[in-house]
Amino acid sequence: MRSDAVRRSGPAVVVLVAFLFGALSVGTAWVVARHLREDARETSRLFGRVFGGLNDPSPDAATAALFDIAAQVRAFRIPIAVTDSAGRITASENEPAGLARDSAHLRVWIAELDAVNAPIVEPGIGTIHYGTLPISHRLTTLGLLEGVVLVALGVLAVWAYRERVGAVRDRLWVAMARESAHQLGTPLMSLTGWVARLRERPETPSTEIVGHLQADVERLERVARRFERIGRPPRREPVGLGSAAERVVAYFRPRLPTRANPVALNLVAAGPGPTVLGDPVLIEWALEAIIKNAVDALSGRGGRLDVQVEIAGSVARVSVHDDGPGIPAGRRSLVFEPGETSKPGGWGLGLPLARRIVEQQHRGRLHYSPGNPGSVFVLEFPLEPGMNA
Repeated sequence: MRSDAVRRSGPAVVVLVAFLFGALSVGTAWVVARHLREDARETSRLFGRVFGGLNDPSPDAATAALFDIAAQVRAFRIPIAVTDSAGRITASENEPAGLARDSAHLRVWIAELDAVNAPIVEPGIGTIHYGTLPISHRLTTLGLLEGVVLVALGVLAVWAYRERVGAVRDRLWVAMARESAHQLGTPLMSLTGWVARLRERPETPSTEIVGHLQADVERLERVARRFERIGRPPRREPVGLGSAAERVVAYFRPRLPTRANPVALNLVAAGPGPTVLGDPVLIEWALEAIIKNAVDALSGRGGRLDVQVEIAGSVARVSVHDDGPGIPAGRRSLVFEPGETSKPGGWGLGLPLARRIVEQQHRGRLHYSPGNPGSVFVLEFPLEPGMNA
């Protein structure tokens, strides 16, 4: 597994390599553009001199213009050859070094010119075979370079994405492990306390602690069922959201502070409904995560927490509103990211897990909005036709 330092440096490496590729591409394009400007300027100058020579009434002006064209052909390094009607090579310029006139290699070179540009047949002169300006090769090279740059950037983007996914996955596993320890820790500590009490006071009547032991065992069973559901298709059975919210609220109420910085937890639900199709264990887990997040927001300051269950159009809605400090504007887009938390000792898994349960496994929606004051988290589940008639 790659180290965290390597993963943290990944984005910087991607940006640096992308910058280098971009600078190389821009530099090459600038060089080619400069040559194109120079060639265009020289071509315009040539045309101007030829036009002037052809319109000069003096007898030697046209001849001078033709010689000027020949000089410019050599200067531009345009590959060109002339053959007569019998196919004999009568002239050539800018042929590859080492090719002798009328040699077989020279004819192969002329065939290559004809493959690029169709030859020109001039009566009384012969056939003119010509190639392209050297700048065309630079343009081809530039296109290949741009393609390499795009492929390289694509590879870098895939690599960066994989690194990002891997980092998120690692954070999620760490958060899941911590969440498991947290979920199991409370009932285990309670069981440990009751065992210690029995050792210290063996005469304690069993009826006094059986109920507490049973509650802790049931809590452990619920935790085991929750984690056993992860990664499996959710169950599809009728779930009364009012009843589910009542069970979660009943679990939290005895554990809220009542003296220093008290927290009031209120539930508004019209009976056991509304009824939705889903997995009751997972739905209660999502509700518990949202309510626990609101309780933590009120920790050390006290306040009020309202849970409301209602039908809103085609969805069943559970709203959790606390009057705590709220979430800063800069962090609101991160509240559902795994591992993101502002709480000391927090693990940043509750809200992402709740969203996954609601949205991916129940086709619902979980969203946040700032309260006045505090925060409002809303869980919405689609209603099944006829179930709440």
